[in-house]
Amino acid sequence: MDPVQGQLDAFNARDLEQFVSYYAPDVVIEDGLGNVMMHGHAGIRQLYGALFAASPELHAEVLNRIRVSSYVIDEEHATGANMEGFPSEMHGAVVYRLDGDQIAHVWLLL
Repeated sequence: MDPVQGQLDAFNARDLEQFVSYYAPDVVIEDGLGNVMMHGHAGIRQLYGALFAASPELHAEVLNRIRVSSYVIDEEHATGANMEGFPSEMHGAVVYRLDGDQIAHVWLLL
């Protein structure tokens, strides 16, 4: 399965282990300013595990997707986040850099 679509499907199912499986073990997830938000599977499990547990109505949809070489750019709209520090509704762009069949780097432009 395509790793970007796979992680989106796992996100919507709030399936943490399936979600993590689409990412490289040393993945780096940054904000739009280059600040590292998460590093590796442990970082993903810590943040997204809490988000998934607290947000039973969490759902994201892709409004537009662009693929260029090893990059995928999604315009996403997410609702249902129920965690301190997260708005309940988000609209932004997410840039994924793929390495083979795994996501190696992510930039969250929110």
